[in-house]
Amino acid sequence: MDTENIKIQIKTLFGLEEVLAEEIRKLGGKDVEVKNRAVNCEGDLGFLYKINYSARTALKIIVPLLTFKAWDENRFYDKLYAFPWDEYMNVDQTFAIDATIYSERFNHSQFISLKMKDAIADYFNFKYRKRPSVDTQNPDIKFHLHIDRELVTISLDSSGDALFKRGYRKEQGEAPINEVLASGMLQLAGWDGKGNFLDPMCGSGTLLIEAAMIALDLPAQIFRKKFGFQNWKNYDEELFKNIKEVRINRVKEFAGKIIGYDIDPNMLHASRINIEAAEMEEIIEVKEQDFFDSKKELFPLTLVFNPPYDERIEITDDEFYKKIGDTFKKSYPNTLAWLISSDLDSMKKIGLRPSRKIKLFNGKLECRFMQYEMYEGTKKIHKLENK
Repeated sequence: MDTENIKIQIKTLFGLEEVLAEEIRKLGGKDVEVKNRAVNCEGDLGFLYKINYSARTALKIIVPLLTFKAWDENRFYDKLYAFPWDEYMNVDQTFAIDATIYSERFNHSQFISLKMKDAIADYFNFKYRKRPSVDTQNPDIKFHLHIDRELVTISLDSSGDALFKRGYRKEQGEAPINEVLASGMLQLAGWDGKGNFLDPMCGSGTLLIEAAMIALDLPAQIFRKKFGFQNWKNYDEELFKNIKEVRINRVKEFAGKIIGYDIDPNMLHASRINIEAAEMEEIIEVKEQDFFDSKKELFPLTLVFNPPYDERIEITDDEFYKKIGDTFKKSYPNTLAWLISSDLDSMKKIGLRPSRKIKLFNGKLECRFMQYEMYEGTKKIHKLENK
């Protein structure tokens, strides 16, 4: 592998591609190109380590190794058998294959993954008289197989476990929000650590912790113990150590407040455990408070939340969302508020016209991330409602 000029693909969630692209540019990526649920770029080995350690909206970072066309399984096997696999792994290392297939020719992903496994094992067996083992749970080396019609791309996984697994979430609620989605929402909402932050229905605290990590400029994977690239043959331990030190030295002071409300004591308990795991007890405050009885106490304020969907908690949707709108209007003047929901009909009961509407997915649920602008004075609210 040319360690100076590596082609890199960074996978993300739908709707966060531009956020990720901006992160990659700021981290020093070259030739940044936005794709569907992914961003392509180029960089050296140090940059690959840096984005794994720092990028907040990256799910998985892979390096394409081989691209070819195959019309049948024999050609597929032959092309793979001819590839120099021992440049990327040792015969004593375990490996696994993740397959994504969009092809009528190769429509059985398990069978075609098996074919790839055979080609790799046969290559090593011919050359070293020994076969490497497959470990689907905790492999040393993970390959990605992508087939689009007859175009085959083989990539090397530099991340290991998916990058939304930050390492601080010990407890989760019934409908937790993915850490990558949480960070993407905060960046879409313009949260940069200036001012104060409130999540008025904080659940297990993911938005709060991601908000604090942005405010302090903490690298996203500061708690992660292991990355896929650490098992690569060209792993440079000294280089990775230096990259981590440089990033840690950039951590900032934060003068504002990050506060979470919830009415469920179990959720507050879960959020406190996670906040402690993230070592954020001095930065984040959570308290038992009904948002509908609250008033704006922090100025300036960024307000972002993930209200409970009816999958998570029994609520009368229309009434619940109407109360959100009433509380916005009555108690949170001069505020930009953002919320995400899959309940698109009930969101209309908020009674305010959203000034921005972004399509996102929370797991498989199609959602809208809405921005509402509250102005002081009923006249402006009336004008906003009747736009």
